[in-house]
Amino acid sequence: MASITKRGNSYRIKVSCGYDEHGKQVIRSMTWKPEDTMTPRQIEKEVIIQARLFEKECENGEAPHTKPVKFSIFVDTWLSEYAERNLKKTTLTFQRLLAKRTCKAIGHIRVDKITTNDIQRFIDSLAKDGENQNTGERLSRKTLTHYRSFVSSVLEYAIRKGMRTSNPCKAVTIPRGSKKERKIYTIDEMQQLFQLLAEHAPSKYLIFFLLAAETGMRRGELLGLEWKDFDFEKGTVHVRRTSNYTKRDGAYTDTPKTAGSDRIILFNRDIIPSLIAYKEEQDVQKEAMGDKWIDNDRLFVSENGSPMSVGTPYSWLERFCKAHSFPFYGIHQFRHFYASVSIGVGNDITTVSKNMGHSQCSTTLNIYSHQVSEYQIKAREKYDNAIQLSEIISKKSE
Repeated sequence: MASITKRGNSYRIKVSCGYDEHGKQVIRSMTWKPEDTMTPRQIEKEVIIQARLFEKECENGEAPHTKPVKFSIFVDTWLSEYAERNLKKTTLTFQRLLAKRTCKAIGHIRVDKITTNDIQRFIDSLAKDGENQNTGERLSRKTLTHYRSFVSSVLEYAIRKGMRTSNPCKAVTIPRGSKKERKIYTIDEMQQLFQLLAEHAPSKYLIFFLLAAETGMRRGELLGLEWKDFDFEKGTVHVRRTSNYTKRDGAYTDTPKTAGSDRIILFNRDIIPSLIAYKEEQDVQKEAMGDKWIDNDRLFVSENGSPMSVGTPYSWLERFCKAHSFPFYGIHQFRHFYASVSIGVGNDITTVSKNMGHSQCSTTLNIYSHQVSEYQIKAREKYDNAIQLSEIISKKSE
């Protein structure tokens, strides 16, 4: 039978697990702390439930043997035991960055003692002016959400390890952060840009940004393309790998971001002659380089045939736009342009989401809700004009 002892704002639950080989009684214990919003009656019921659950775990030999540790130490455990085994390298690198700032703020607190208030204070502190080290502004709401998700993932793992019984992140709210305005080319600006690229850019960059605007592929997906991924007869391209880089691992090839990111996309057949011409150029370069050529099937390569570096398209386009006095909005804006135009011309959200490689339509809707709402308004107007119900009603009331 479990014993329950109230200790301040928490409860100590102890269970006897028999005796060891020396005749000494084995006692397992855990600490449970109720959420601040719980009523005394709710606490009374929940602590009994927690005691019964813990007693059951002890009977099954699942009771934790790990002593409570500081959050920063447990983060290292989470990284080595879970993150490094389950997350993609780029995601793992991002989690390590989040860990540094998080541990600086709450790393000194024991993992079983962290409360909703501790996490809320940390998140609120990130929403202050000056926290964005690059711009001196507030961090974006999306970034604040990333920090909360990081802490939540670590604490969920602590629950699995038996070091906690609940996740305080569930009650943490995200304050308003700075909203970064998404800059995107208009259709006229995009046409002007491609006129400049057609006149002044090497073929590989013209093709790179043309595919980016025509398919909405991510930068890593474009850099991971190989010639065998194209079916010129059907006018399709198969996205099945990405080219990535992290400081720790260097350049490497990986599978697409999500299961939905492995996809086949229809592209404009008018691009095919340009693709064929570019392939012929690449073959000439390969022959000219001889033994110095690093042979692979990639579309986008450096002068010696090795896969193009991840940062090259960005830096090249930035220089190109500056040289031609043209606005530069980065690489990812080509993906935003594709989505916005696709929605604007009336493509259904399911098709747009699938082409972009989002696992769920909700992801597309969350990012492009403004464009979707505008499309819905236009669709509503077309519907009303088609059936003219209001006109029928007005005649009825006469």
